[in-house]
Amino acid sequence: MQGIDVQEAAARIRGHVHRTPVLTSSYFNALTDARLFFKCENFQRIGAFKFRGASNAILALSDEHARNGVITLSSGNHGQAVALAARIRGIPAYIVMPESAPAAKRKAVEGYGGLVTLARVKSIEELPATMEKVKAETGATLIHPFDDPKVISGQGTATLELLKDVPNLNVVIAPVSGGSLLSGTSIAAKNINKSIQLWGAEPEMADDAFRSLRDGVRYPATDSKTMADGLRASLSERTFAILRENVNGIIPVSEREIADTTRSIWERMKIVVEPSGAVPLAAVIKRPDAFRGQRVGVIFSGGNLDLDRLPWMQLE
Repeated sequence: MQGIDVQEAAARIRGHVHRTPVLTSSYFNALTDARLFFKCENFQRIGAFKFRGASNAILALSDEHARNGVITLSSGNHGQAVALAARIRGIPAYIVMPESAPAAKRKAVEGYGGLVTLARVKSIEELPATMEKVKAETGATLIHPFDDPKVISGQGTATLELLKDVPNLNVVIAPVSGGSLLSGTSIAAKNINKSIQLWGAEPEMADDAFRSLRDGVRYPATDSKTMADGLRASLSERTFAILRENVNGIIPVSEREIADTTRSIWERMKIVVEPSGAVPLAAVIKRPDAFRGQRVGVIFSGGNLDLDRLPWMQLE
């Protein structure tokens, strides 16, 4: 895919990102009748895979494009990633966030030095109008959350590491929202093993990627209240094209399945994974027929959530 180079991204961000661990779980292996290998991006800097793409995009900027800083729109994780990557580059970061974004994520963006503008919008699809206004005022360069070849390339480095650590995987599954992670994952994986299966997972309450790939038409995201707040964006034309070419399918999961899986990860693996990050494992548990007997790489995309609003408490 033009402009997407995962190997180049890996070289650029080496020394800035963590090489996150790959964990296993006998409990989840027995539950799914598969061998699961969890790439733990919840241990990444800023607590999510997003730091990979943001770092690659910001470090690749020319001095001219970096001079006035960078700007993005985000519900949380990408904003944190851009703020920290910009701080490393020594430039300002302007982050436009919806007022509904989790307080913990907003505070984290500010903690990394991001200059936050809150927008009163009904959905993340309305954020660009506010972002364009701030961009015009500052002259900052846009670092798009997912529709950017450098961001997609950076996200793919997680799977590059995973397949070096566990080279004989049959399947990799990742969450999907705007599609940068699953796009980068699919490109990295297919460049190594063209026969590997690639699956995406998303909430039933935000299943636009599932419907888009099923029908061959890119659907916009609707205003969703899913607890997986990091998975509410729509695919771009770029990511839609990549997923149509590389991905076997998308598996939607219910809010109850997301909450139960998040809790089981905490209880059984003793690690904190946010609801968005738990969605791929929820999909494997829901569809054992697709994964039984396989060696499956599962991307735990992040571990940032509001501890005052735990996922299982939201269903009570």
